[in-house]
Amino acid sequence: MKTDFKFSNLLGTVYRKGNLLFTPDGTCLLSPVGNQVSVFDLVHNTSYTLPFAHRTNIDRLDLSPKGNLLLSVDENGRAILTNFHRRIAIHHFSFKGRVSALTFSPSGRHFAVGVGRRLQIWRTPSTPGTETNGEIEFAPFVLHRDLAGHFDNIQHIEWSSDSRFILTASKDLTARVWSLDPEEGFEPTTLAGHRQGVKAAFFSGDQESIYTVSQDGALFRWEYVTKKDPDTMEDIADARWRIVKKDYFMQNDAKVNCTAFHPSSNLLVVGFSNGLFGLYDLPEFNMIHQLSVSQSTIDNVTINKSGEWLAFGSSKHGQLLVWEWQSESYILKQQGHLDSMNSLVYSPDGQKIVTAADDGKVKIWDVKSGFCIVTFTEHTSGVTACEFAKKGNVLFTASLDGSVRAWDLIRYRNFRTFTAPSRLSFSSLAVDPSGEVICAGSPDSFDIHIWSVQTGQLLDQLSGHEGPVSTMAFAADGNHLVSGSWDHTVRIWSIFGRSQTSEPLQLMSDVLSVAFRADGKQVAASTLDGQLSFWSVEDAVQQSGIDGRRDVSGGRKVSDRRTAANSAGTKSFNRITYSADGSCILAGGNSKYICLYDVKTGSLVKKFTVSVNTSIDGTQEILNSRDMTEAGPRGLIDETGEASDLEDRIDRTLPGAKRGDAGSRTTRPEVRVTSVDFSPTGRAFCAASTEGLLIYSLDTEFVFDPFDLDIDITPSTILETLEGARKASKAVTTDSDDSFLKALIMAFRLNESKLIRVVYEGIPPSDIPHVVRSVPTVYLPRLLRFVAHAAEETPHLEFNLRWIESLLSSHGRYFKDNAGTFATELRAVQRALDDIRENLKKLTERNFYDLQFLLSKPVLAGKKNSGAMKAIDNANLEAANGDDENMADADEEEGEGEWIGLE
Repeated sequence: MKTDFKFSNLLGTVYRKGNLLFTPDGTCLLSPVGNQVSVFDLVHNTSYTLPFAHRTNIDRLDLSPKGNLLLSVDENGRAILTNFHRRIAIHHFSFKGRVSALTFSPSGRHFAVGVGRRLQIWRTPSTPGTETNGEIEFAPFVLHRDLAGHFDNIQHIEWSSDSRFILTASKDLTARVWSLDPEEGFEPTTLAGHRQGVKAAFFSGDQESIYTVSQDGALFRWEYVTKKDPDTMEDIADARWRIVKKDYFMQNDAKVNCTAFHPSSNLLVVGFSNGLFGLYDLPEFNMIHQLSVSQSTIDNVTINKSGEWLAFGSSKHGQLLVWEWQSESYILKQQGHLDSMNSLVYSPDGQKIVTAADDGKVKIWDVKSGFCIVTFTEHTSGVTACEFAKKGNVLFTASLDGSVRAWDLIRYRNFRTFTAPSRLSFSSLAVDPSGEVICAGSPDSFDIHIWSVQTGQLLDQLSGHEGPVSTMAFAADGNHLVSGSWDHTVRIWSIFGRSQTSEPLQLMSDVLSVAFRADGKQVAASTLDGQLSFWSVEDAVQQSGIDGRRDVSGGRKVSDRRTAANSAGTKSFNRITYSADGSCILAGGNSKYICLYDVKTGSLVKKFTVSVNTSIDGTQEILNSRDMTEAGPRGLIDETGEASDLEDRIDRTLPGAKRGDAGSRTTRPEVRVTSVDFSPTGRAFCAASTEGLLIYSLDTEFVFDPFDLDIDITPSTILETLEGARKASKAVTTDSDDSFLKALIMAFRLNESKLIRVVYEGIPPSDIPHVVRSVPTVYLPRLLRFVAHAAEETPHLEFNLRWIESLLSSHGRYFKDNAGTFATELRAVQRALDDIRENLKKLTERNFYDLQFLLSKPVLAGKKNSGAMKAIDNANLEAANGDDENMADADEEEGEGEWIGLE
């Protein structure tokens, strides 16, 4: 089994905190999710997470105007410069203070950073490959100017369109105008007049006006004018920036949390602390829309380049919304779980992941797009377990509300609810592979409850355990059920036998998780003392064991007065699962590590680190004595009384508070892995953690993994070979096939997916069989996998089908003889063909119904219509009598009628 899994994507978390950002073309949205950045492609409906990670949560991020450089800064002021297109971190840097604002200039030569009350202007590093004065230059983070003048933190930075001037808004109730370089006749200007901190300041599209928005809902318009005498209209003071108009949003007690301005369309978007947002047309201050998109505060808003889409982020509920304001429709509406995830499971086809959480919701995530496609909210308490029936159309969930529910994933509805005779909360679940029987265990009862899925009736209660049943699983053949309990035993039940007996397996500690191997001959059990035990089902004998305490142990909490190695709370596995071939077992627990073991040898194959985010409790290893004060750990000391704003200093967590969230707490989330599962193909696995739903995969397109590479194989030589093959094919020579094959093999050697697609789509359809017949067998798995992905992603229907047909007809015998090696690739081809068939079926059915409708109500024009109708009646009559010749004659005689509207 291949074990080179790499982090692939982060699902389940769409926004945490920080600013949202559209790419320059306006089609993708960048959202900070903890210490990483997720990219949502709104046109192709996909998402991915950039592979780099900060040490703390991200505060600010911005893209260069060309869209090639991404600069992200975390809470500690540490920045990472990334090549956005290649997804490679280029440079790390520290601003030595918390960054409150960050913006690239429109020219792309500089970027401005607000570090506290200081404005720093830095030169943008040139990307490798660009030349300056004939030499390649890469000088990251060269300080251009460091300006001081504000008395409090800078909250917003805006550049003029010519990149000469900078506008800053600060908490000190003022906005200031600065110049990039000292200019003759210009002095930095202060715009004062607001009564609360200025949230943002913007230049108008023509650069003649400045708009400033304050936290109390005031909008001031400034112009560079002279002061005139109202009687004589003569100038009595020199020209300077003056307030020419004041407007107010009038939102009662709600504060302005965020705002964005689109200069070309004069559109102002304002998000308030009560969840409302408003759209205003400036300078007239006409309100276009005012809507509520969230029950909580809107923390950030941004507008794309065309001004059509608005993106909103709410950190309290983890919501991310993209709204098209002209059509008043949602482009994207996503939200993660409000509480920690308890369980997850892959669908049998590997295309979906189901997560269940303490917030009582069950969410289904599409693996390919990364989006949540449906949310079930019928449960009234935390959902603890979820399982699929074998065919994948039915999902079962168990909850602490005392119910087990069955969901139809075709119609997306709850069609059956199972309950016990007495009110119990259920914590574990197992489904018979046939989908006929479902079993559940409860922390309140020592019995296993069994229901019939067809009737919903309780069939039996299995007694034998002397403690709460914490976990259970069915064998793949459905003959055996294994259950684990806190009574230190694992029991194997034969529930379909004449006597429902159980074989108890004695362990040394509480059982946390059990798993059946795919062939049903071995059971693995994880216990509270960190041990993994492997038992034979036939003779109930322990075959081997693994001590995982040292491997899983990692991460100390802020309140711990000992190092991670000596912490007892992390030394066990909460969830284990076998790989598809049964050779490895994956285990995760209350620590930042996921361990992959080889079952046969008992050795640790690989250890995956879930998170390095120190904003989460349990990611640090070493005990730092400087963080332990007389008042307790520094991380748990409430420092709100030292905040600069009165609003931030007031403690509203006490009973009787007038406003604010009385239930808010200052506790930090702890890193832990609650569930892990392998995909059915074995090429990926997912883990439910505090950070979200982590997917690790073997299929990572952006990894440079050349195969049998020569020095002559470069993108330019491959494209030259392809062009030469095209010219040869037009000249009808025999060398064209060999040239096309050579270009394809060279592209596979370089292993760049975009280059492979160019060569693949450049081969003429007539040459496909000749090229496929000559492909060396070592490249067949890569070619088959690529063609399967192309059939799913590209619109070239017949072209892709010709490749699949040629591959199967030329190398079908080889695929059959090596079915085990090509299992994953053949599954991908089968999935692609099923998708094509379903899409064609829907299209033909729709066309058939459209034609039926049009033919059932013909519209006839002119005087000839009566003849046409007569011809149709005659034809129908003759057809009923079986006289084909008369029908043909009738068509010839009266065939002058004209059909209207059937083009």
